[in-house]
Amino acid sequence: MKIASHAALVTGGGSGLGEAVARELAAQGAKVAVLDINAANAQRVAADIGGLACPCDITDTASVQAALDAAEAAHGPARILMNIAGIGTAKRVVGRDGNPAPLEDFERVVRINLIGTYNVIRLAAARIAKLEPLDDGERGAILCTASVAAFDGQVGQEAYSASKAGVVGMTLPLARDLAQHGIRVCTIAPGLFATPLLKELPEEVQANLAASIPFPKRLGQPSEFAALAAHFVTNGHLNGEVIRLDGALRMAPR
Repeated sequence: MKIASHAALVTGGGSGLGEAVARELAAQGAKVAVLDINAANAQRVAADIGGLACPCDITDTASVQAALDAAEAAHGPARILMNIAGIGTAKRVVGRDGNPAPLEDFERVVRINLIGTYNVIRLAAARIAKLEPLDDGERGAILCTASVAAFDGQVGQEAYSASKAGVVGMTLPLARDLAQHGIRVCTIAPGLFATPLLKELPEEVQANLAASIPFPKRLGQPSEFAALAAHFVTNGHLNGEVIRLDGALRMAPR
C-alpha cells in the first residue's frame, strides 16, 4: 500500500516515537491525524506537518470514537493506524519499605499500553473493514508498538513488560483475525531510543545505556523507528510479525 494520499492515524503522535512517525508519514504524503492525550503537543505537531490534532485518551471508547470521527471528517476514512501511545514505569514488587507494590500502578500500565492499544485497534479496524479494497485486495495496515522489555524485562518492569508482552502476543492473532478483511498487522519492539524522556537522563547515564548496545553503540533515533513503521505500510508481505529494532541489545537484569 502506498502512503501518499491516504489518511493515517497516529496515537501518541504528540511526542517521541509517535511524533517521528507522524512527521515521516506526512513527509511521504499521508493526511495525518495526531492523536494524543496531551492536546498541546498534538496541536504543535499537527501544525508543523499540516495535519489534524485530535485530543484522545486511548483507554476511553468515547474519546477514541470522537477522535476517529474528527479525523474522518477532515481527511476521509483512514487506512493506516499507528499505535504508538504508551507509558513506561518501573516499580519493584516488594518495595524497600517491605510493602507490596500498589496494584493500581500495575493496572494503569496494562490499561494504557495493552487495553488502550486494543481499544483503538478494534474501533479503527471496524471502520477500515468497511472500505473498498485497493487493487491488491488490501484495505489497511495497523502497526503496534511493544518493547524489548516484552522479552527481557528488567528488575521492576513487571507491569511494563507484561503490557508489552501482551501486545506481542496479540499481534499474530490480530493479523489472522483481520486477514479476512485485507488488513495487515505488525508490531515493532524498540530498544533504547533517544526520546525526549530518555534524553532527560544525565549524559553519563545515556552514554552507559548506549554502550550496552552491541552495534551501533548509540541510542536509536526516532527517525529510524519511523522509517521502519513507514516501510511496514509499503511492504505488502509484512504481516503478523514482531520486529525487534534494538541494535542486537539484550537487556541485563538491571
